[in-house]
Amino acid sequence: MTEPDARSAVPFWERPLETLTHAEWEALCDGCGRCCLHKLEDEDSGELAFTWLACDLLDCETGFCSDYANRRDFVPDCIQLTRKDLPHYYWLPPTCAYRLRFEGHPLPTWHPLLTGDPESVKRARVSVAGRVIRECEAPDLPLIDYVVDWPGEVPESARLWRPVVRLPQE
Repeated sequence: MTEPDARSAVPFWERPLETLTHAEWEALCDGCGRCCLHKLEDEDSGELAFTWLACDLLDCETGFCSDYANRRDFVPDCIQLTRKDLPHYYWLPPTCAYRLRFEGHPLPTWHPLLTGDPESVKRARVSVAGRVIRECEAPDLPLIDYVVDWPGEVPESARLWRPVVRLPQE
């Protein structure tokens, strides 16, 4: 009888980020769409401000990219999140699984990997679905007029979710 693989005893989302496969890395994304919102950075203070203007590829009803596999063909400055560059992604929202895991925190209890339900991110009011518009559909106003606080915050509804208690496997 062979010894069980230590990697398989721990869910991949709890393992060190550098041990994840590409598919596991991609699966960490909860699909909230907050990273697809345009952001402003104050040149002097470095303070970050989120807007409710989304990338033109974001499906604003679902909160998902409408062409994720080919997004960089249409939006060349779309960021490909990598483990190597994760320390530089200061602009990721505080609810982001990549940011949380990089900072040593567990996934939030509403995360679809824990709930088994991709809609849990919407029920926790973390998703941008139904709350934003694509840049190409926005009135021609100064970007500062689109600044909002909520994408840079953890919503109260997300804080109310109960922790997931996993029973030991036999």
